[in-house]
Amino acid sequence: MKVIVCVKQVPDTTEVRIDPVKGTLIRDGVPSILNPDDANAVEEALRLKDKNQDVHVTVVTMGPPQAEAVLRECLAMGVDEAILLSDRAFAGADTWATSNTLAAAVRKIGDYDIIYCGRQAIDGDTAQVGPQLAERLGIPQVTYVKDFKIEGNEITVHRALEDGYEVIQVKTPVLLTAIKELNKPRYMSIRGIYDAYREKEITVWSLADLGVAQDQVGLEASPTKVFRSFTPEPKGKGIMLEGNTKEQVEQLIYHLKQKHAI
Repeated sequence: MKVIVCVKQVPDTTEVRIDPVKGTLIRDGVPSILNPDDANAVEEALRLKDKNQDVHVTVVTMGPPQAEAVLRECLAMGVDEAILLSDRAFAGADTWATSNTLAAAVRKIGDYDIIYCGRQAIDGDTAQVGPQLAERLGIPQVTYVKDFKIEGNEITVHRALEDGYEVIQVKTPVLLTAIKELNKPRYMSIRGIYDAYREKEITVWSLADLGVAQDQVGLEASPTKVFRSFTPEPKGKGIMLEGNTKEQVEQLIYHLKQKHAI
């Protein structure tokens, strides 16, 4: 069985700041991490490998050369192969152009049974790349996967909903998007870290390697236009109510009336 996992290097959202003048993300000095939902996708692929050593796991990411760091992390976790899609032509891609680039990479990799993606990336929160990738490849997809069971080439999936879950049966090849409830990602092992940095190589593919026209990738192929990015204004300071319970209730009623809430 061949499994492909699509991952993304994202800025740590606890450290993200926005330039008040330009309205753009300030990336200088902001640490980058493996997208959390993608870590769940990697873990699920590795669990399949733990059960069956014939499973081959390939992890793919699109990004600048420094995105190699998340691929090394995945290798240290136990994946077999890592591919970096890196070219200036890919820069500025929205989800539409990104999925086109990833689809070209998947076709180049060849035969596969399962493609895993994280539900969404924390820097965009669109949850669009996985479904768009499946559409481009012409394969079925199941999103928000919280559990599944494989029997031959048939997979029974429990798909999370707001008020429960639905059970879906689908045949491979298939694309699944993982949520955090699916599993708990493993830590990198010491041996895995050594192998990832000393023994294993990362394959780098450019636009020329994928055989895709330049107007189908990157900014030129991205219909999404961001009008403005901004940090919401902080809320005003709260009012502390003092005194005994009766006095606090009277103060609360007074302030609610002042705001015409009651």
